[in-house]
Amino acid sequence: MLSEEIKNKFTSTFNKNPLVVRSPGRINMIGEHTDYNEGYVMPAAIDKQIVCAISANYNHKCKIIAYDLDDSFEFDITNFKKSDKGWPNYILGVVEQFQKRGMEIRGFDCVFGGDIPLGAGLSSSAAMECAFAFGFNLLYEHNLPKLEIVKLSQAAENEFVGVKCGIMDQFASVHGKVDQIFRLDCKTLEFEYFNFVLDEYRLVLCDTQVKHSLASSEYNTRRNECEEGVAILQKRYKNIHSLRDVTIEVLTKHESEINPVTFKRCKYIVEENARVIDCCDLLQKGDLIGFGENMFQTHEGLSNDYEVSCKELDFLAAKAKESNMVIGARMMGGGFGGCTINIVKIERLDQFINYMTDAYKNEMNRELKTYVVKIENGTSKL
Repeated sequence: MLSEEIKNKFTSTFNKNPLVVRSPGRINMIGEHTDYNEGYVMPAAIDKQIVCAISANYNHKCKIIAYDLDDSFEFDITNFKKSDKGWPNYILGVVEQFQKRGMEIRGFDCVFGGDIPLGAGLSSSAAMECAFAFGFNLLYEHNLPKLEIVKLSQAAENEFVGVKCGIMDQFASVHGKVDQIFRLDCKTLEFEYFNFVLDEYRLVLCDTQVKHSLASSEYNTRRNECEEGVAILQKRYKNIHSLRDVTIEVLTKHESEINPVTFKRCKYIVEENARVIDCCDLLQKGDLIGFGENMFQTHEGLSNDYEVSCKELDFLAAKAKESNMVIGARMMGGGFGGCTINIVKIERLDQFINYMTDAYKNEMNRELKTYVVKIENGTSKL
């Protein structure tokens, strides 16, 4: 078991008992690219996680062992800078955020590891930040509430790592609940849980194993296109501050005033926010079939209107839909690679994985990685 391996590595290396915490990766069931438009998302924590064993050492030196990478890193808590290694920066960023808030972090020893697939869009970075923030909070008795741990972890990635991520990943990692997904309002940070018990289905992620170089540049372009649409509508409506405030009727009414590409981007976001609200109603009625239909529609919107998909993702989403073994499938995450997420009928689970693996190999000449995931509780002490 991962947590036992991490703890044993710690005790054999440092000859003392650690505090052990875990923080999960996340999926997003529906609500893609809506977060930076102050819209709605519907994520959940999963049973893939980062485990961190940590203890204070009462000096200024910090030693961190990355168990999976067979690597280590040392630094002085009173004087540190960005590391060329990459992975330590997620931890250093968290330390810096505590220090910026005037909260003492003393020297520590640590071993961490995880089973979140890297590069699959399951937010291993957010899980890592939240694990360390949660651990430091307990270790040094700072009594921060969950929301502050979320904000601190996001700030670590924004400011020290330099990735301008939204708040969804860290929020899902910390606030997840077993067998529940939640609707997060990215404008107010209010959230509501909905039961998502999959007795007759399983969640399967199909990993394209690709990451196209367009991802980062096109992400910024999409943000700018959405802001451009908002700026045009704001001239007409003083109550519009983001696409969150726009209805499809208002958008369509002013289509002629908006660049056709920009209009398509805005249309997708407005429709996706409406789909999230619809999915909340469907879950309250226990209608998973309707939920899955919305996932299919989301993929079409991401591919045709928002144009952040790629041939590999489109192939997997179409193949899943054709198979009649799923009730919902779509690309998940920023796009241009990563995973599709699929709600698969449990009696067809093995057949589905074999079918998709063979089809992907035949069409793309690539190996498909698949992960069957369960919805789990958020960040916690072990």
